[in-house]
Amino acid sequence: MVLVFNLALLIGLAFSPAAGSAAPARILAFGDSLTHGYGLDGPDVFPVRLQKALTAAGIEAEVQNAGVSGDTTAGGLARLDWALGDPAGLPDLVIIELGANDALRGTDPAETEANLDAILTRLGTRGVKVLLAGMRAPPNLGSEYGTRFDGMFPRLAEKHRVAFYPFFLDGVAADPALNQADGMHPNPAGVAIIVERITPFVIRALEQRNPA
Repeated sequence: MVLVFNLALLIGLAFSPAAGSAAPARILAFGDSLTHGYGLDGPDVFPVRLQKALTAAGIEAEVQNAGVSGDTTAGGLARLDWALGDPAGLPDLVIIELGANDALRGTDPAETEANLDAILTRLGTRGVKVLLAGMRAPPNLGSEYGTRFDGMFPRLAEKHRVAFYPFFLDGVAADPALNQADGMHPNPAGVAIIVERITPFVIRALEQRNPA
């Protein structure tokens, strides 16, 4: 009887859904309206589309939407601890997509950089992997502002030794066919391109060792 019970127990464990399977990677998409999905239906927002792309690539992941429309880097810094949640259950990766609203407001790039630096420092202290998504300043702000603003993202990625995606809106910005009527927020076709281009960077970031 004991032998039969043990055999049944072993078979049950072998075919249990949790047996030999790792928990899905938890990814926090931390950004502004571009992350949150301004003007889009639920299935078309960036975090949902990214999770589907990762699943199609054979990676089990849960992508949490921590985007807030209108958010700046200062707002992101202020809500970072709340977005991360329980310190005992930190995400496996945080995608930082912030800065566009700073540029739209003409915020001094030094201030934006200081906020992003503080966010990255806090995440690094907690040992959280990061993929920093770069942004570009609108051309109407002038070349000097653009140089200062655009240059902060690769500089911060190098300083904090985090994964870097040069431009979140790569292939989508300024294309009327890929944006909503406001010309700033991607439509579903635009989100599809963003996800297609950033997914390999997300996969590589997940595979990197945790920061020291």
